[in-house]
Amino acid sequence: MKKAVLVVSFGTTYHDSRRKTIESIEQAIKDELKGFEMRRAFTSRIIIGILKNRDGIEIDGVSEALEKLYKEGYTHVLVQPTLVMGGEENDRMFSAVEEYKDQFKTIICGKPLLSTEKDYERLTTILTDDTREYDEAGTEIIFMGHGTEHVANEAYERLAGVFSRREFDRYHIGTVEAEPTFQDIMEQVKKTDSTRIVLQPLMIVCGDHAHNDMAGEEDDSWKTQLEEEGYQVICRLKGMGELSGVCQILVDHAMEAKGEMEEVE
Repeated sequence: MKKAVLVVSFGTTYHDSRRKTIESIEQAIKDELKGFEMRRAFTSRIIIGILKNRDGIEIDGVSEALEKLYKEGYTHVLVQPTLVMGGEENDRMFSAVEEYKDQFKTIICGKPLLSTEKDYERLTTILTDDTREYDEAGTEIIFMGHGTEHVANEAYERLAGVFSRREFDRYHIGTVEAEPTFQDIMEQVKKTDSTRIVLQPLMIVCGDHAHNDMAGEEDDSWKTQLEEEGYQVICRLKGMGELSGVCQILVDHAMEAKGEMEEVE
């Protein structure tokens, strides 16, 4: 029996963020899954291409990674995503796994970060603990999510609902590419008397969206728009993958999948 864990991430072209987030998560999963070979795959073909052409770094897509594992004689494969939710990237991962399901004795997928109600509760605690020093009168804390047209986009409203239910009223969640929009969050903020805003990515890595759309100097960045409204803005360029609690949720999901794999055997 040859066992492998394939850790699947969207990816990033920012090396420092990759080391602090993706590689940290991979190592934590490897440490827990004794006897499993650890492999990496990215879902973003654009990022894979940039890393290859710009830096000479070769990273497999999910299908390529599974093909290699098959050719190398692995029989049991656990695929663990580091994705925030079960959106388009997760669907593509599942499609690739489906194509290879007959090539392995067992192949099982773990859950993305936000999958159960417990995950939402845990993430709320992790994020509020991480930003505790800013949670005071006069300050609003805004998390920037990616956003998607996929039905999984409801995860942002669901997470915001947990913040609200637990009376973390200074916390807000917006997205770059879907809803809630930045304008939606601005309407919420303007109803307060706060003069200071903290911005932080609600993404595993701290990549282009965080550096440019959130904290960039261009006119349309969240930082610039808030400053033009007169707010003092603090940008925390910190991916969620840097937080030990987030890493632990993903490790727990991998261990749950390992349990399912053992039940099948």
